[in-house]
Amino acid sequence: MNLAQDVVETKTEVVFGEGYSNYYCSNYFAIDIRLGCKVFHHQHVMAIILNIMKNVLVLCTGNSCRSQMAEGYLKSFGRDSINVFSAGIETHGVNPKAIAVMAQDGIDISAHTSNNVNEYSNVNFDYVITVCDNAKENCPYFPTEAIKIHHNFPDPAKANGSEEEIMQEFTRVRELIKVYVKQFIRHNIQ
Repeated sequence: MNLAQDVVETKTEVVFGEGYSNYYCSNYFAIDIRLGCKVFHHQHVMAIILNIMKNVLVLCTGNSCRSQMAEGYLKSFGRDSINVFSAGIETHGVNPKAIAVMAQDGIDISAHTSNNVNEYSNVNFDYVITVCDNAKENCPYFPTEAIKIHHNFPDPAKANGSEEEIMQEFTRVRELIKVYVKQFIRHNIQ
């Protein structure tokens, strides 16, 4: 049995360690800190507090611009309260202009990858947010009780004009997504 995996999948708040009201001590227990855990050591006993975290999927057509920007803001604003995933019906690679425009706002998405929604078929999502009409219409069935939310954002990758005009459109869409993500966090997570 993989205790760490079981704890994450059930989203149960569990406290391990000496001195806590509910505890379980094990020399065999290990968990990835990226899963939202805080690790403490006390006299050779590992104590772990696992926060109850919501799983959020942001879904778009190609997982290259809008969903990537939303993932960046969700991770930034949601910090320790949500696990964020983004995916597309297809994969187009992360758009360099999306990376640049997010960097201008202090959010680094340069290490993000473009993922296909089928990669997450075994994740129990709490929220599935579609950020374009195509993704909403073609969103696969998730065998979860995820709350599905739709908000269509313009596709900045389809902007025409000079380089400056295209970057202005990326910036405009980024700001729309930023406002939306703040509202989503305030109304659904906190």
